[in-house]
This record gives sequence, C-alpha cells and structure tokens, in this order.
Amino acid sequence: MNIAIIPARIGSTRLPKKNIKLFFKKPIIAYAIKEAKKTKLFDKIFVSTDSKKIKKISESYGAEVPYLRPNYLSNNKVHFNESIKHMIKWLIKKNFNPKNVCCIYPTSPLLDYTQLVKGYKKLIKNNNFVFSACLYRSPPQRSFFLKNGKVKLFNKKNYNRRSQTLKEIYHDAGQFYWGKSENWINEKLIFNNNSSIIKIPYLQFIDINYRDDWYIAEKLYKLKSK
Repeated sequence: MNIAIIPARIGSTRLPKKNIKLFFKKPIIAYAIKEAKKTKLFDKIFVSTDSKKIKKISESYGAEVPYLRPNYLSNNKVHFNESIKHMIKWLIKKNFNPKNVCCIYPTSPLLDYTQLVKGYKKLIKNNNFVFSACLYRSPPQRSFFLKNGKVKLFNKKNYNRRSQTLKEIYHDAGQFYWGKSENWINEKLIFNNNSSIIKIPYLQFIDINYRDDWYIAEKLYKLKSK
C-alpha cells in the first residue's frame, strides 16, 4: 500500500498560517494534494494536522484527515518525521498496511508529480529513502561567516581552488521524502548511506519560510505555468 502524508500544523512563527495561505487564490496545501493525486500511485493521501481549519480545507481538496495531531507533535521544536512516524503507527493499529510512504511538504507549489513518480521508482530499487535535492549554485566549500564583523573562511585551503575542481554538493529541496514504513519508524536519519535523491532543477523549488520566499515562489510558479 502506497501512502502520502502531508504534515501541516497550524503554527508557523515566521510566516503565520503559511500551510493554508492563499497562493493564486488556492490554499497552498492544495497544490501538494493535487500533485499527489496526479501520480495515481497513492492508495490514500493523508494530512497530519492539529487544526480543524486545515482538516476542512484538506478534505475539500480530496485528502483524508483521520485524526487531529496531538499537541506534543505540533510545536516548532518537533522534527517533521515524528508526525510521519505517528501517522504510520496509527495506520498499522487500524489494520492498514502502509508499505511505501511519501511525506510531501504542504508548501510545495512548484512540485511536479513526475518527480514523485521518479522517487517511487528509485525507492523500490532497494533504497531506504529517496528525497528531492538541489545542487548548490555556488560552492559551499568557499563559504565564510562573520566574526565581530570580520570575514572568516570555513576552509582557507579552498580559497584558491577553481570551482570546477570542487565536489558537487547538494541540499535538501524540501519537497518530498519517500521511504519504506519500517525505515520511517526505525531510521534516525533520512540522509544516510542507503538513501538516494531526485535532482530538482534550480528554478523548480523554493523553501518558503519568509515573505520574500513567498514572493519568489509566485514568480517561479508563473514562469513554470508559461
């Protein structure tokens, strides 16, 4: 049984209620539900939320919300995978058999369902997890921080190295995470030696945390829709 779980709590300190904020006249979570449905992979699409409002909106777009997430899993200190584990364990107790589980972020309006399909195909080739990732545009090996207003390189050895000689480094694109149920429950790290990635093009993702991110997402969505 293939299950999609969209974690969407009501609290968001940096961008209030961002999981249901209107994005081109639709709650942004609607886009994640729509792309999940388009894959035709999922027997069930669930939303894990602590909010009756999010529950009502999610159900109106075709997702299921079988319960409201407990408060101890709904604060900003809890990692998202805890809510995924909780849902999987609940499903098992209710005699479901969730074999493959995909966590999809609710704020992913640039998500393309074909990437979810690619992730599933990789997962069943014996990977623990498969998740969306993007190549760093500038080599992080030459990054620096400020200490008392002064520039400090993380690694001075990389200062004179040509960027072409540095290893390509990827970062989490924050769109989706495929995993087998047992791995969601037992593994502590999604990013491990038995995981793989789906490479997301640079202009097809945005991690929305601030108002500027939302503005950029709107611009990229318009570009995608042309």
